[in-house]
Amino acid sequence: MTDVDVMIAGAGPIGLTAAIELRRRGVRVRIVDPLEEPPQYAKAVGVQPRTLEIFEGMGVLREILDAGVEMRGQIIFVHGAEVGRIDLEVPADIPFRFHCIPQYETERVLRERLTELDTTIERGTRLAGFEQNENGVTVTLEGPEGTETAHVGYVVGADGAHSTVRKTLGLSFEGAAFEEQYMLGDVVVDWSQPRGYSIRSMHQSDGTTDDLLVCIPLPGNGRYRMSMLVPEELAAAPPSSGDGVAHGFGGNRAPELSHIQAVVDRLSPEPATVSGLRWSSVFRISHRIVDAYSRGRVFVAGDAAHIHPPTGAQRMNTGIQDAHNLAWKIALAVDGIAADGLLASYDAERRPVGEEVVGRTVKSAREGIGADSSDPDFITRREAQLLISYADSPIVTGTDAGPGPRPGERAPDATGLIREALNFPIRLFSLLDRKGHTALIYADDAAGAGDIAALESLAAEAVSAARGRLHTYVIESPEAQVGSVGLPLIRDAAGTFAQQYRPAGSSVFILRPDGYLGYRGPLADIESMRKHLASTFA
Repeated sequence: MTDVDVMIAGAGPIGLTAAIELRRRGVRVRIVDPLEEPPQYAKAVGVQPRTLEIFEGMGVLREILDAGVEMRGQIIFVHGAEVGRIDLEVPADIPFRFHCIPQYETERVLRERLTELDTTIERGTRLAGFEQNENGVTVTLEGPEGTETAHVGYVVGADGAHSTVRKTLGLSFEGAAFEEQYMLGDVVVDWSQPRGYSIRSMHQSDGTTDDLLVCIPLPGNGRYRMSMLVPEELAAAPPSSGDGVAHGFGGNRAPELSHIQAVVDRLSPEPATVSGLRWSSVFRISHRIVDAYSRGRVFVAGDAAHIHPPTGAQRMNTGIQDAHNLAWKIALAVDGIAADGLLASYDAERRPVGEEVVGRTVKSAREGIGADSSDPDFITRREAQLLISYADSPIVTGTDAGPGPRPGERAPDATGLIREALNFPIRLFSLLDRKGHTALIYADDAAGAGDIAALESLAAEAVSAARGRLHTYVIESPEAQVGSVGLPLIRDAAGTFAQQYRPAGSSVFILRPDGYLGYRGPLADIESMRKHLASTFA
């Protein structure tokens, strides 16, 4: 017997995301964190469009948007002269743009959502160790009341770059550290730079950058998260934690306003004064990744699995997607309806993503974002984390080789959909449960009343194969005449669903809870659809 279904180590954005997604599905969760109080730093500030899609499904989108500011682009200066400007123009088919919000606000919103789900963070408590077997995991906790032992079903290590969970699992964490050290400061600056743009200002010698100031906009009048090279008197000593991982905050002395002002005086594109220092620190950067994201019943996510430069705001967003990918799979395992191999798909899907992000951010830190491509649409979608693909995953399949999104790719949104009893068109994403799977059954122009039995039969087969954890909708083309089918009926009045999904005749699309396309195939091929769902559901 287990005391709790899942133990989560770490209450930062990644641990909180995992906890929320598990609790939304009724999983019993404990989440512990050694910090007595939530941190008040703005280390991670960028939220990608893909993460906003995730936050929408988690029920926190409004609060996240209220607490942030749009990231409109970047202005680049060299020796005080503007040499480039990047406008982050998201393609029209993407529902959200780029967003800036300090990490302490992101965590606040997620904590409040977790509280709504009747779960409290156990602060001042750390996961000190664990032992696992085929039936569960025995964890040792150290907290205000002393040492405690608990038996849990699974463990998620979201405990950062110096992760106890990673070390206890014996995972390797190969990589290296950047020689440069940086200082960060959350400050107000009185300049005339346009709202919502980040500022990257450099001094170069013989084409090599030797002095740097990066300012990321935050909510508030003139507030930015600034990063710059650290002066020698503040440089942190090599790590003494024993794990050799030189990543994160360090140093015995926090930067003061005078240290930040000195850099602004050298590099600001216009005379400016900084004030209102809310938080500052010295920061070291490494790039490392584990050799496996899980062993047995124990998993790692976020910085516990991969660390890399903050270039392009990929770190927190990648970790949130780790947790989002993992949680729905663990929930099915807890309920006893996960197919063999479903939990193993977490490593198969997310570790290649981690490897790509680590390699790309290291290159971007040295050469600049987008230096490897001349296609601005591709760069925007990639940096927005909209191009992540699980095409090689063992749990995605398809028998329809036509154009459109392939199994393993992000399922696109579609607008202009019409359904009965509504006076206005809706988005496809508004139909999605975000907790279970969804089958979208497309009825093409030739579909009519004679196809009702086939549509209803396929829907029933899908629900049965998914153990009841699947919603079905019929998406009807503008010319179809399905009529009184006994399923929720959505009319693709503007044709945007067909434009986005490119169905080859009447078809079925299976969307996963994390917003990825798991399967696509013709309406008549029920056996292939059933086989696909058997890779997820026992």
